[in-house]
Amino acid sequence: MLPIWIATVAWGLGSILWAELVRDLYHAFAHVWQPLYRLHVWHHRVFRPNLTPASEEIYQQAHWRNDVPEALVMLGFGLLWWLGAYLVLPSYHWVAGIGCLYTLSFLGSAIARGSGVPGADRLTDLTHQPGPFATPPSRWFVNRPYHWRHHFDNQNAYFCGTFTFIDKLMGTALSLKGKTVAVTGASGTLGRSLLLHLHEAGAKVIALTSGNEAVALTLESETLEVNTVTWQIGQENDLAALFEKVDILILNHGMNVNGDRTPEAIATSYQVNAFSAWRLMELFFTTVRTNQDIARKEVWVNTSEAESNPAFSPLYELTKRTLGDLVTLRRLDAPCIVRKLILGPFKSNLNPIGVMSADWVAKQIVKQAKADNRNIIVTINPLTFITFPIKELLNSVYFKLFSRPGIKVSQPPETNHSLP
Repeated sequence: MLPIWIATVAWGLGSILWAELVRDLYHAFAHVWQPLYRLHVWHHRVFRPNLTPASEEIYQQAHWRNDVPEALVMLGFGLLWWLGAYLVLPSYHWVAGIGCLYTLSFLGSAIARGSGVPGADRLTDLTHQPGPFATPPSRWFVNRPYHWRHHFDNQNAYFCGTFTFIDKLMGTALSLKGKTVAVTGASGTLGRSLLLHLHEAGAKVIALTSGNEAVALTLESETLEVNTVTWQIGQENDLAALFEKVDILILNHGMNVNGDRTPEAIATSYQVNAFSAWRLMELFFTTVRTNQDIARKEVWVNTSEAESNPAFSPLYELTKRTLGDLVTLRRLDAPCIVRKLILGPFKSNLNPIGVMSADWVAKQIVKQAKADNRNIIVTINPLTFITFPIKELLNSVYFKLFSRPGIKVSQPPETNHSLP
């Protein structure tokens, strides 16, 4: 009896997921097939950037031309799912009809909005409600900031309607095209590789470096001069004006004193690996003010595999774990998306015996970011895929239970050259 009920539940839940899958694929297909796009484009004609409709007439027409046909296609494929259940599980095929009922709710609400029924838009068109965004784009479910990006960031990404799975699978859960991305540690091996792959993804890259030479990339047989900005540890506030124009900040700088444990090595390691990155992150947070900032801006922090595993360099481990814990704590109520880069040993000036190539690591980082992974793990060590999620979950729960968000400040923290 138990297997029958398991199958029954699977067919019922599957019918809802099937309806969402059909809707998301229909949406994506509408952007590549012109006959469908002529209907779908009405959906993009409706809203201003603040999500208020351009006119009531266009709003209603958009539902008749896009939402109603979309729901009818969902219903047609839902009936096919029901037929499949009838052939496989005749006695319990009725449960597969849940997906059809689910789809009928979308069809009914689309007809109501298209007919101008009072209040239908406020009750059923949740991802298009105007007003300030309360949270950044969600990871698993489509919220207003997530869908806003489909309208005003990149119409060829962010296709999902309720769940974000299809976007993750297709690599359209984050579009880098046209975004301004600044990378610290840009003159290093990984920094250069990140700049290259971000540029190839359509981003406008900025190299942040402590060196005096401009960063250049080699693209096939051509050399690309990158916009290079020089900064120094302790002078983070000098980047405030630049951060206003940056969409994604990647904190990638660091140092490794290996076995040194002198007071000077301790102070320098913490300043470079932990507190400098923390100050830059807080400074960047102060630039997140508008709905557009909340939807588009992100911080990526390279905390490294040393956050959860031994790196055979005690100060490197201690400082990276400190940085990792600070990021975990702050992203509980960060105003924008914050991603962690959990990277295994790659070959660089800091680690000449690394076993992974920096170019491959950078490629994987960009790929996982496009799939909207908030914790990007790139390593050859299988234990990291177990130890880090457990550590991150426990720390996050602990911080959430025993800390609370403070009062927001309008200015970044003061630079402090001494250890706290």
